[in-house]
Amino acid sequence: MTETVTNAVAVRDAGPGAMVEHYRGDLAQVMPSHVRPDTFVRLAVGALRRDRNLAQAAQNNPAALMGALMDAAQLGLTPGSEQFYLVPRKVKGRMEVQGIRGYQGEIELIYRAGAVSSVIVEVVRESDEFRYSPGRDERPQHEINWDAADRGPLRLVYAYAVMKDGATSKVVVLNRAQIQAAKAMSQGSDSPYSPWQRHEEAMWMKTAAHRLTKWVPTSAEYMREQLRAQAEVAAEHTPVAPTAAPQPQPSGVVSDEEGPIEAEFVDEPDGGAA
Repeated sequence: MTETVTNAVAVRDAGPGAMVEHYRGDLAQVMPSHVRPDTFVRLAVGALRRDRNLAQAAQNNPAALMGALMDAAQLGLTPGSEQFYLVPRKVKGRMEVQGIRGYQGEIELIYRAGAVSSVIVEVVRESDEFRYSPGRDERPQHEINWDAADRGPLRLVYAYAVMKDGATSKVVVLNRAQIQAAKAMSQGSDSPYSPWQRHEEAMWMKTAAHRLTKWVPTSAEYMREQLRAQAEVAAEHTPVAPTAAPQPQPSGVVSDEEGPIEAEFVDEPDGGAA
């Protein structure tokens, strides 16, 4: 019995989880500053240990696993969650890991840019009342009968953001046909492990949120640009202290002000990439 347990531990320690641990440093190099590498790795390893099929897919193609985790790390999204799904899919007859950005991940990237105060993403079901006329309505009117035992099948999904100044972004509305077209373009969507099969409502919301990203900032570069602009404005209003007149130097002594001047560049603090 002891030997069986020891062998199981050895296999686990030499498996995909150990590889993720081994590349902790590489993952950390591409992460935004707000992400903790230890937490990221622990969650990734936990996702592999919870799902035997996912672990087998990772064992079949370790490079595909690391590619998915690198994508999640660069975006600063949590692997194995509704921010960033890790799912097995069949490629050339065998399962391997695929990374899929989830609706919570899309929303996180929008919020992180710092330009919006809120993001609204909702599905509309058959029994709901929904009204929205572009050019006439600023925002959709969506009424739900919360007492209904069954609101019916999914019919529409919409997404919009409220900007920091109170303005409403473009409103994205997608119907079932548009969602099905997006699903058809998604690799592995017909797999029983795909979030399209397991989390259909979430994937409708993800599709709408992703379309919204075309109309609102999603990169931390937006915030850096805002801070840089504020610093430039502040510098323009800061009085410059008068420069003291140079003092005469004795013959044969070279002034520190003479000779070529080298510019000093200081790295700006990283605001975190989206």
